Amino acid sequence: MFIAKLRITVVVLAVSAAVAQFGVLTDRSPAADQPAGLSLADFDKLHKDLQPPKDELWRSIPWHVSIVEAREVAAKEKKPIFVWVASGEPLGCG
Repeated sequence: MFIAKLRITVVVLAVSAAVAQFGVLTDRSPAADQPAGLSLADFDKLHKDLQPPKDELWRSIPWHVSIVEAREVAAKEKKPIFVWVASGEPLGCG
C-alpha cells in the first residue's frame, strides 16, 4: 500500500513540476506570439514522459469495469475479487 501511495505521490509531483515549469499555473501573461498553456508538442512530450513502464506488475492484473463480468470470471476461476470504490475528488482537494 505504501509503495502504491508513493508512486501516486511521485506522479502527482512530477505533473505539478512539469505544469509549473511550463507556466500553466502562473498568472504571468504569455508572450504575444505564444498561446497560453502548453503547446501541443510540449503536451505530447510531457504525456510520453509520464507514462508508467510497460512491465509494471499492475498491468498484468485482469481488470474489469463491470462488477457482473468480474463476478462471473471469479466464480469460474474460483478466485476472489477485489473491488475498489472511490468517492469524491481523487486527490482530496475538493
